[in-house]
Formats: sequence, structure tokens, C-alpha cells
Amino acid sequence: MSKICQITGKKAIVGNNVAHSNKKTKRKFNVNLFLKKFYWVEEDCWITLNVSAAGLRLINKIGLDAAIKKAAVKGLIS
Repeated sequence: MSKICQITGKKAIVGNNVAHSNKKTKRKFNVNLFLKKFYWVEEDCWITLNVSAAGLRLINKIGLDAAIKKAAVKGLIS
């Protein structure tokens, strides 16, 4: 499974490690992802989502159903 949040769409980005001598080498900034199970009341079932910390905060703020509908509009969840 790829390292992409299914709610926000966040994914890993590429940057540089910068040494004290200002030498730069490529590195990857990964997303803070969790494999989390949620109980979806509207569908009366459990679902498993690959969700970032920001996605968890969004689910807590607007609710699971609204977050899933917003992600489906973006094309992140089928």
C-alpha cells in the first residue's frame, strides 16, 4: 500500500539533507500515517483507512461520513 492519506491526499515529498558544510543529499519526507479502523454508522460497518494525523483531526472535526464524502469528491476513495 502506498504512503498516501486516503482522507487528505497527503503523500511523501522529496527534499534535501543539508550538512554543516552545506553539502546536499536527497531525502524523503514521509507522511505521519496510521492504519486505522473506523465504525461507519451510516453504512453500519467497519472500514480500514490509511489516514494521516491531519486526516484524523479532520475526521474528529467534521465527522467520518463528511470526511469520506469530501475524499470521494477529490477521488481519493472509490
